[in-house]
Amino acid sequence: MSPAARADEVIEVDGREVRISHPDKVVFPEPGLTKVDLVKYYLAVADGALRGAGGRPMVLKRFVKGIDQEAFFQKRAPDKRPEWIETATLHYASGNSAEEVVVNDAAALAWVVNLGCIDLNPHPVRAGDLDHPDELRVDLDPMPGVDWSQIVDVAFVAREVLDDVGLVGWPKTSGSRGIHISVRIAPEWTYPEVRLAAETLAREVELRAPGLASARWWKEERGESVFVDFNQNAKDRTVASAYSVRPLPDARVSTPLDWAEVRESRPERFTVATVLARFAERGDAAAGIDDAVGRLDGLLRLAEELGPAEKPPRRGSGDGSGQRQSTMPLIEIARAKTKPEALEGLERWKERHSDVVPRLEPADVLVDGMRGSSSLWYRIRVNLQHVPEAERPPQEPLEVDYDPWAKYRDENGELSFPGGRPGDRSGGTTGRAS
Repeated sequence: MSPAARADEVIEVDGREVRISHPDKVVFPEPGLTKVDLVKYYLAVADGALRGAGGRPMVLKRFVKGIDQEAFFQKRAPDKRPEWIETATLHYASGNSAEEVVVNDAAALAWVVNLGCIDLNPHPVRAGDLDHPDELRVDLDPMPGVDWSQIVDVAFVAREVLDDVGLVGWPKTSGSRGIHISVRIAPEWTYPEVRLAAETLAREVELRAPGLASARWWKEERGESVFVDFNQNAKDRTVASAYSVRPLPDARVSTPLDWAEVRESRPERFTVATVLARFAERGDAAAGIDDAVGRLDGLLRLAEELGPAEKPPRRGSGDGSGQRQSTMPLIEIARAKTKPEALEGLERWKERHSDVVPRLEPADVLVDGMRGSSSLWYRIRVNLQHVPEAERPPQEPLEVDYDPWAKYRDENGELSFPGGRPGDRSGGTTGRAS
């Protein structure tokens, strides 16, 4: 019998049996990690992974076709699940609701990984109180052209602001290019209040580190800065939690760090193999996070001192065009179902406008992962701010013109969403660089 045809494997985890289908399926070809290897990794770091994701409703981000294909986002718990898998029902502003999986133990971790969940994407609330987050999330998201040292500098400014308002930040690599800082808070504030606190933190970081950090909502206005992404504290957002394996070829891991090691660390150093050794040697660097619960009073007072912030965009028509006229000279290049398709369109545009390309800064090319009905789609825009006005190419027909909402359009092309906007059934990232 070939390895690919090997029978399902049943593993016992704390007295519960978890069936692993296609255990020898290769998930990460570069390091040669199989599906059962991934399950065993999560069981080995379960103490840390559950500290980050345990007891929280979770969006299932399923890579059923492998890491080189787009994941699909599943909020609703599968109908067929073990009786010991717990759930919680979340309600959204649209009026929709979703019964989501709550991972409470190592067996549940193994079960969601078997579904194709490579990383873990929990909400910032506990299942026992779905209206009051107990975690404020600081996502330091670098724009193109930003190096690690700048991200670290911004992280320490964020730490300084948190210290000043009596909060403790726990850093971890995002598993991609950035840094996450998790802050435990008393579950006494609503989502809007927590988001306001996060936005205030971002604005104060920008004030203390002008040019290095940005709290600007509009991506084209950030330049080569680190965006302090307060949007991740909105009710429908989730982020990859501690010890999540990210869908990158090297099986990189979102890894908690001590502040003393942040500056000398690099995201690529933390992979499944190295984190297994690190965890076995020293345990979880964030082991004390639940003992450092703080209050938002200081940030909310600072919000009053800073005054009203930039207004967020209104919900657009759903086609990605929005309703705002940018102050920057933007042109749109592609809307594509996959990132490679979008990037291929960008290359075709560059070939036609080779005289313009040398004038573009890294941050002038905006690659956005946009939330569709159940997965991401990709948009590419170019900011021509560094190109003399007389030499700027005009808006042309898109190189790739994918419509993620096509199935929701009626015969007149108008959008109609039975049961609410489909975006309410997805999770993950909206409108951010990937």
